[in-house]
Amino acid sequence: MIEDNEDDALLLAHRFRHAGYALDVLRVDTPSGTETALRAQAWDLILSDHDLPGFSAIAALAILQQLELDIPFIIVSGAIREETAIAAMRAGAHDYLTKNRLERLIPAVERELREAENRRERRGALRAQKESEARLQAVAASTPGVFFQLQRRRDTGLNFLYASEATDMLLGMSPQALCADGTLFETRLLPDDRASLTAALDEIAQSGGKLNWEGRIHSPAGDTKWINVRGSVRMLDGEVQIWEGGMWNITQSKRTEAELRASQLHLKALSNHLQNAKEEERERIARDVHDVLGGHLVALKFSTSLLGAKLDQGPDLLRERIGEIETLIDEAIETVGRVTRELRPGILKDFGLAAAIESHAEDFARRTGIACHVRCADDDIALPEDESVALFRIFQEALTNISKHAEASAVEIRLMHTGDGIALEVGDDGKGVSESDLSKPRSFGLRGVRERVASLGGDVQVRARFPHGTLLQVTLPSSPDTPAIDQELPS
Repeated sequence: MIEDNEDDALLLAHRFRHAGYALDVLRVDTPSGTETALRAQAWDLILSDHDLPGFSAIAALAILQQLELDIPFIIVSGAIREETAIAAMRAGAHDYLTKNRLERLIPAVERELREAENRRERRGALRAQKESEARLQAVAASTPGVFFQLQRRRDTGLNFLYASEATDMLLGMSPQALCADGTLFETRLLPDDRASLTAALDEIAQSGGKLNWEGRIHSPAGDTKWINVRGSVRMLDGEVQIWEGGMWNITQSKRTEAELRASQLHLKALSNHLQNAKEEERERIARDVHDVLGGHLVALKFSTSLLGAKLDQGPDLLRERIGEIETLIDEAIETVGRVTRELRPGILKDFGLAAAIESHAEDFARRTGIACHVRCADDDIALPEDESVALFRIFQEALTNISKHAEASAVEIRLMHTGDGIALEVGDDGKGVSESDLSKPRSFGLRGVRERVASLGGDVQVRARFPHGTLLQVTLPSSPDTPAIDQELPS
């Protein structure tokens, strides 16, 4: 209470207690006392006389506003002119009463308390709204996607009402430019995708579902991006659509999907190729066994029968027949050995990789007539079994490719230690290989070599060989089981 008359203050307090209020009352009558009281604690209500010695309600309102406090301020004065009351109301007073008509005091106070509570709630709601908007702006600013709100009428274009800062990064235009002209977004869309987006918007507007659309846009840099647009729609007046949602750059995920699909197709093709290769290998083995080994066994049977029928002949004729049988047996043994070596050469396990390569190169040279020159920097190269088998199979595949495609007359093979691993080189003097040949979808042999080497952490290079031909270089890193030998790779 800002009141210089203690009896008037007691009368006002009595009115409140009689109405059932419990009071915490402080009476002041000076500017300093008023400011000290307002700073000391929070108050629900200020009752103020209009005119005090050296002080006034107008001056008290000025202190209240200076402290930025919103407290119901009611003037209770003995006599107050109407123009004075109007001036006080303009200065911030909420109501005024005369001391000889206090029956309106309690209702007026209760009304102003309710109004003050309403004002506090509105201020709280505004603060919460501002904080929410600030959080949304912060999230939108730190998110690579574009948050948007747009308006759309039936059969009309898009009118962006709001777009976040990522618009520049995704669409190559500022949010202000997009909101000023929504057709800028539509012109970025590829024609087919523009029609697809329009159809999706129409469908969702009718069904009331959620939009989840993917399409392509042209960027100012000249490349094409995939974007994903998600959102929901609200209808205004049955005609105006309000869309709210976000759009994101999904180009990388689309590329990954495409690469995955291509990889799956390649794996499927490779699997089919391996299956066909297996069947071809079985057919070749069956042909060797049937045509060569089977033929020799049949010939042996005939020769043995002839030999038995001519036991009474002279020794020279018998020796001739026995020699023929021995030749057939030697050829059969050679065929069995060759087939066995090609399937899984025992020499690889018994004598090592260098010996297995030399042995297979000799077989290849005899079978194809292509000269093979093997140079091993160290015959004692020892590798773990999986690496030895891998390099041997790669060597077999290289010779197979040379016999099929290279039209070569000679092959040079090198197996050696490098500073940090094992290197195998297979070079031919054939017609060479082009970049297009290396990238053919059905070049399964080379793809199989690369995948086998990659699984061991190695490296494969295929390049032209001077003056002509092709060079295959395979390098495997040293493993804990590989002996460390300081041997440089020859030039």
